[in-house]
Amino acid sequence: MSDRLKIIILEGDETGQELLEQAVRVLAPDVVDLELDLERFDLSLEHRRATDNQVVSDAAQAMRECGLGIKAATITPEGKDDVGSPNRLLREGIDGKVIVRTGRRIPGITPVGGTYHPISVVRMAVGDAYGAEQWREGEEGSPDEVAFRTERISRSVCRAVSDYAFQTARKMGGKVYGGPKWTVSPVYEGMLKEEMDAAAERYPDVTYRPVLIDATYAGLVSGATETPLVIPALNRDGDCLSDLVMPMFGSIAGAESVLLAFDEDYTTTVAMAEAPHGTAPALMGKDVANPMAMILSCAAVLHHASTAGAGPKAERASRAIYESVLEATAAGVRTPDLGGHVGTTEFTSDVIARIRTKIEVWSSLGSTV
Repeated sequence: MSDRLKIIILEGDETGQELLEQAVRVLAPDVVDLELDLERFDLSLEHRRATDNQVVSDAAQAMRECGLGIKAATITPEGKDDVGSPNRLLREGIDGKVIVRTGRRIPGITPVGGTYHPISVVRMAVGDAYGAEQWREGEEGSPDEVAFRTERISRSVCRAVSDYAFQTARKMGGKVYGGPKWTVSPVYEGMLKEEMDAAAERYPDVTYRPVLIDATYAGLVSGATETPLVIPALNRDGDCLSDLVMPMFGSIAGAESVLLAFDEDYTTTVAMAEAPHGTAPALMGKDVANPMAMILSCAAVLHHASTAGAGPKAERASRAIYESVLEATAAGVRTPDLGGHVGTTEFTSDVIARIRTKIEVWSSLGSTV
């Protein structure tokens, strides 16, 4: 990479866009001590319609070239003849295979069920129920009308999910837990289980406990875990799981979501981070929404930049953002969803002040971390 790091900024809709504008404040050079090129693409529903989704394709190509992206929440219209989901198009456009969402304890917030260790959901980014061919047969509205859906998954995506899950568990010092309903669907869902088993052989030092998806849900809500968990999942299972895991730690806005694309050696080629929540139209213009997930998306992208060769300053900035967000909540600086009284702008400003202090102190000590 060049000394000047380029990140693609994908603008969105409603409160999603407002949170993005707050989050990119932390990427200012005088905050993170990094010179960044932020190239923006307008992915608002209005512009996607105006360009017939060409802007989504252009944004995906830009991310393929630079490897990094930060995305605001966007509206997916319901009409079947409308522009559809930009998320699906982006995932396909960068050849994304894995989405990682990690629930982690928010200091000062008591998690549900006494779950204090992080829980990472590593799910398929494409295929399965999303983008499946659907149709109906029989007289509309009659008792005999039947609906069909043809889903597909590929072994390459199953392998990527499984391998990344074990890599993540190794880094976290945790275990790989959960899995699909392979007993009911040994051919379809069993493909993911086969790749999980194969990855377990490649990573013998990682604890592996495969559990059916229904038992996984029960295990998550029934009590605390003794180690961090990493849960490999099908696309739809992982979507539902992450929407359960995030609120267990206090708020769905408490952690980022990262879409990853890989080369043949499972080295990350593109990392796009976003908040896992939606556009929250009821909160638009009120300056009360929680920006944690969007700010942490900036931290996640800088971390992936550092591992791709951007250097220690990118990792230092990433760590400063992560720590500052969590220290703010520990100090009682919290938005209403976490029982606090500060607004979006005030929370972000507090985090920025903490980042500046950390980087100044680390610089004075001659430390890059």
